[in-house]
Amino acid sequence: MMLDGSAVVVRHALSTDLPAMVALLANDRLGALREMPTPAGMGSYLAAFESIDKDPAHQLLVCEHAGEVVAMAQLSFIPGLSRGGSWRAQIEAVRTRADYRGRGLGREFIWWAIGQARTRGCSLVQLTTDKSRTEAHRFYAQFGFTASHEGLKLPLD
Repeated sequence: MMLDGSAVVVRHALSTDLPAMVALLANDRLGALREMPTPAGMGSYLAAFESIDKDPAHQLLVCEHAGEVVAMAQLSFIPGLSRGGSWRAQIEAVRTRADYRGRGLGREFIWWAIGQARTRGCSLVQLTTDKSRTEAHRFYAQFGFTASHEGLKLPLD
């Protein structure tokens, strides 16, 4: 991907990217309420990172531009019995740094993730986004995502 005449690299995240990734998660109205981007809170993020990183069905991805992490996502590949026993891809934790929003990076990143799903033979790409994120709903609609299902969650706190 190119941005402002220089390359943006999509790569697997490294544990050294974790502070930047947690900062991206915390840098919005909802994330500010639930994320802990402090050194004391990093232990749980590191444990989660290591579990995800070990599992080949999951990928933590970052976009790097000019040596900095400017976007992230988690891409998971899930086998299923429905749809003829096909695989699906789940896109989660999509974040773009505020100063990079509106410049086309997020669009290219999502198209890249959809391409990865095709390469892995998935028949479906799915994602969830909070009902209050109406701008995100419009963003994902441009790719053809539709609100075809009602998602339910049960917090276990």
